[in-house]
Amino acid sequence: MSQTIATAPGKIILFGEHAVVYNRPAIAAPVTQLRATARIEDMREPGVRLCAPDLNREYWLADARDDDPFARAVLALAQTAGLTEWPALKITVSSSIPMASGLGSGAAMAAAVIRALAFHLGLDNLAADEAVADLTYQVEKLLHGTPSGIDNTVVAYEKPVYFIRQRPKNQIETLKVARPCHLLMADTGIYSITKDVVGDVRRQWQSDTERFERIFDNCGRAAESARQSMELGEIDRLGKLMTQNQRYLEEMTVSSPELERLVEAAQTAGALGAKLSGAGRGGNMIALVREDREELVRLALLRAGAQDVFKSVLT
Repeated sequence: MSQTIATAPGKIILFGEHAVVYNRPAIAAPVTQLRATARIEDMREPGVRLCAPDLNREYWLADARDDDPFARAVLALAQTAGLTEWPALKITVSSSIPMASGLGSGAAMAAAVIRALAFHLGLDNLAADEAVADLTYQVEKLLHGTPSGIDNTVVAYEKPVYFIRQRPKNQIETLKVARPCHLLMADTGIYSITKDVVGDVRRQWQSDTERFERIFDNCGRAAESARQSMELGEIDRLGKLMTQNQRYLEEMTVSSPELERLVEAAQTAGALGAKLSGAGRGGNMIALVREDREELVRLALLRAGAQDVFKSVLT
């Protein structure tokens, strides 16, 4: 029996989280060391079997709930392809990306499933980066309500991107990084539900629009400056911009004492800059470090309460 395997990376938002929902620029990058993997196998027994061993779940597609993101990824491809009948398939998904931590676990899962299914069924046009990004966005809407479109883009294209949400089509430009950027990602161990935090920011924006528009403008300017710094290899300046962006996120009330403790620990240990990454109120923070300070900062983050620390290098 034939099988098809596809993977998709995690992601980090370097600049512009939350503000990107309000049409300001953001920068995000793949975390290739953390990945979701989907494996498609033919079966003799009719039906489509969904297996998620990480969650200790196995069930039939026909029995899945309407809000099941695994099932929605499968159905999104089927609807776009116009499939009316399924072959007998077993779809298994696994992931090394921590869930609900701002690292794009849901988007990566959906992208891996969609790409693997597209290749397995001979729908190579739907395995292309743009198609995978579009289909993953459909699943992201189920998970997050009003997603910016940045997570699905990064995990599908697997490149650092400069992103602006706009109609009729998002502005997406891949970035060239002049000098390697060494990053540490520290997990607070606190689950953060993106949909809830995004909804709370929207409520605050609606009640104090002028103030929040000003904060979003500041985030947008930081992202624009960061793009220039990355393309010119200005690592020190990039670190200062990250710390600046953290202050804007604190103004939005999306930070937390746990995140701020990790940010402070990283900076005290010699990080060039540090900030939360993703929705906030838990999840992960990121620190930009020089390679020779990496271990010192990693140990400081663990001492400050990080549940785990992951490394990533942007090139």
